Amino acid sequence: MTSTAVPDTELAPSRSWYKRNEIAVTPWLFLLPAMLFFAVYVIIPIGQSFWISFHQWDGLGEKTWVGTANYERLLGWGDQNMDRKFETSFWNNLKWLVLYLLAIPAGLFIALFLNQTVRGIRVYKSLFFFPFVISQVVVGLVFSWFYLPREGLLNAILGVFGAGPVNILGDPTLATYGIIAAGLWPQTAYCMILYLTGLNAVDPEQVEAARLDGAKGWKMLWYVILPQLKPATFIAFVVTIIGALRSFDLISVMTNGGPFGSTRVLSFYMFEESLSEFGFRMGYGAAIAVVLFFIMLGFIAYFLWSMYQDEKGAR
Repeated sequence: MTSTAVPDTELAPSRSWYKRNEIAVTPWLFLLPAMLFFAVYVIIPIGQSFWISFHQWDGLGEKTWVGTANYERLLGWGDQNMDRKFETSFWNNLKWLVLYLLAIPAGLFIALFLNQTVRGIRVYKSLFFFPFVISQVVVGLVFSWFYLPREGLLNAILGVFGAGPVNILGDPTLATYGIIAAGLWPQTAYCMILYLTGLNAVDPEQVEAARLDGAKGWKMLWYVILPQLKPATFIAFVVTIIGALRSFDLISVMTNGGPFGSTRVLSFYMFEESLSEFGFRMGYGAAIAVVLFFIMLGFIAYFLWSMYQDEKGAR
């Protein structure tokens, strides 16, 4: 028998094609499990929420198609008035959104302080990092004790200055702000961690060049440091906005939506309508979830577009 060998020149194109495809396919093989999990646990549930929001359903029996009736009742379309509970929840979410953003500059300035070479700085970092590692439920319990009308530390401090006791969580006008203050404690720690990571990536040559040009203090921060912290700022904005709009655990632990429903937010109202003992209106709860989803999507899309425009302008 005779064998004919294939010249190396004929095998070279097939080998190079295989190599090119191997490099292109390998990243997708690594991403595939994460993409499957994301599709199963995020994308598909979002689609199901949209579908359920057009039905009347108690979560167990047959679904009844009602079209946009849930949205009409929720938003006050047609001849219906807007749901007062939804209106209160929506405005409380706006309060959360505006005040929660204070965590970003607070985290930045704490990170700038902790980025110094000072004696005992590791102890300071641990103390500021501590709120981030404890559960939101624990944070809620700690601040509930802190706000107690008689035994709480807050009123003990106010008593030293001659001020009367204040029932933060029992006052409908103050309760929401008290819960937001509790939420700012761990959120500021999270933003601080993001900025500490970003400060480690700041180019020292740019800082040194700015110093030679006479830049220092606020000018150094505004024109040299902050532009290099844009990725950290973007992540801080997105995470803080999502945290403000989906706030649930602190409200559940500290007030359970009270007093008189004054601290409800959209995520808590969605839970009340869908799963509480007076609820089991899955369709109505899904409609609230859809509204909350579009609010989040609007903010995130805006920041993504802003980042894209900045990068496009920098090229």
